[in-house]
Amino acid sequence: MESLKVGELTIHWLNGGVTHMDGGAMFGVVPKPLWSKKYAVNELNQIELRTDPLFFRYQGKNVLIESGIGKGKLNEKQKRNYGVHEESSIEASLEKLGMTPADIDIILMTHMHFDHACGLTRYEGEKLTAVFPNAVVYTSKVEWDEMREPNIRSRNTYWKENWESISHQVRTFDDELEVLPGLRMVHTGGHSDGHSIIVLEHEGETFIHMADIMPTHAHKNPLWVLAYDDYPMTSIKAKDKWINQAIENEYWFLFYHDAVYRALKWNRDGEIIDEVPRMLTGSPSEGGHL
Repeated sequence: MESLKVGELTIHWLNGGVTHMDGGAMFGVVPKPLWSKKYAVNELNQIELRTDPLFFRYQGKNVLIESGIGKGKLNEKQKRNYGVHEESSIEASLEKLGMTPADIDIILMTHMHFDHACGLTRYEGEKLTAVFPNAVVYTSKVEWDEMREPNIRSRNTYWKENWESISHQVRTFDDELEVLPGLRMVHTGGHSDGHSIIVLEHEGETFIHMADIMPTHAHKNPLWVLAYDDYPMTSIKAKDKWINQAIENEYWFLFYHDAVYRALKWNRDGEIIDEVPRMLTGSPSEGGHL
């Protein structure tokens, strides 16, 4: 289990499972000869995308960012289509930290697409129940409204199985919310209409989780946006603002999907000046192949 420690804050990456998605879709109009130099691709043109939640204790609260792909939520066709070779083992990850899912106080959901939200619920027999029964789940109001009433495009990724049994735990916000002192969620739109990013300021350091408007380190270029983005120009605008701000001030970038880095910092020349690599056996390296 990789971690990033700054002062009294330690961020842990839990095992939330994995997907393998089409590389072309993940890089939109960017030609493959360009993006494949930045991120590993297999013979099926798929790239590895982890779905690993971030956990940390902050201000006396146990906080989770995203919830993983879940366990027992996908049928065999879905596993094949989404390249799910490994499901979540969040409970085992938390156990290594001396905790259980019942100990989670806060879950920050940047958006509620299935690869982020499946881990919120689980089957107990035929009934779906909350995996984190004592947590308050934060997401933007726009995201929550669309999840419950998806349109013809978004209904493929907003599933009632992921929200009906936890609806009483959800709290929403409009533009920006300070969840705890120094910990903010900021609505950006772009990837989905309700997409948000997370910013944490602690002991002179700033951490930014840009979620799916920048799912991997290879998406640093503001113009490299996903074909999955509902509003690509909104993504580009948000990326241009936040990436430049983060690099200028040497923020830590935190990732949920990246199979190469858990976190990193760039300087103004585009050089990586600090990093937390993903250390699991068989992890792809930048520019290599799965």
